Amino acid sequence: MSPALEIPAGRRTVRINRPDKVLFPGEGITKADLAEYYRTVARRMLPQLRGRPLMMERHPDGIDGQSFMHKDVPGHFPDWIHRVELPKEDGTVTYVLCDDTATLLYLADQACITPHRWLSRADRPDHPDRLVFDLDPPGDDFTPVREAARALHQLLDELKLPSAVMTTGSRGLHVVVPLDRRAPFDDVRDFARDVAELLAARHPDALTTAPRKQARRGRLYLDVQRNAYGQTTVAPYAVRARPGAPVATPLAWPEADDPDLDAGRWTVKTVTDRLDSDPWQDALRRGRSLGPARRRLAALGGG
Repeated sequence: MSPALEIPAGRRTVRINRPDKVLFPGEGITKADLAEYYRTVARRMLPQLRGRPLMMERHPDGIDGQSFMHKDVPGHFPDWIHRVELPKEDGTVTYVLCDDTATLLYLADQACITPHRWLSRADRPDHPDRLVFDLDPPGDDFTPVREAARALHQLLDELKLPSAVMTTGSRGLHVVVPLDRRAPFDDVRDFARDVAELLAARHPDALTTAPRKQARRGRLYLDVQRNAYGQTTVAPYAVRARPGAPVATPLAWPEADDPDLDAGRWTVKTVTDRLDSDPWQDALRRGRSLGPARRRLAALGGG
């Protein structure tokens, strides 16, 4: 067994146990490599994580072994990791808050390959500051995803809502809208559903809001179900537990038209070349109220 690796992270030093443990057999990517990746992207990733409850997708035996989704903070986590206790239907859950690089590295030590974040912050957990559309394609062809993203971007522009786009590292794209945290989740989800239904009505042969796969008939699914209390979405810059170690990667909108784009375009070995700039810096700077957007949506025949 290889000796533990100690990585400085601000005022702390994080211990990475079994650093040579291979998590991605096809690429030979180890736990030490995962920790180094998250250390490198922390300056871009942490602003997207701070203050948000996380669900940890852990793969202690690598991506080919057993995995599990971990919500409650285990008792062995150090006291310096921030936590928040939030209600659920039959009790409470104590979630991790990833507010600094040291926590991000500690999660990597726990073989948390993919952190999934809430769309709200811990201080107002029922009032999201992000709305997400998940563009879920029917197959491997990514052209319908790019076309759906373009159409959704145009509709959000009509509603005068800023938006940002991201590869998921898995199948499709996420389109994100910043909110001002005034509306509760139920209202946000209702609005997202009305937007999706209007978009599907404009493109009935290509898009659908049908949750059941049998009803989609080969059309791309506009999924808004993650806009709910306690639900999570993959965090920007998170590694996905898939061959090649693809990364959920924020894009500038013109990049969504690239015919070579797909959900796994960037990996832990290539995404670091993009860290000099933040393609989301302007789009997500100020959250918007849904009131004016809902009135514009109604005028377009939605809702």
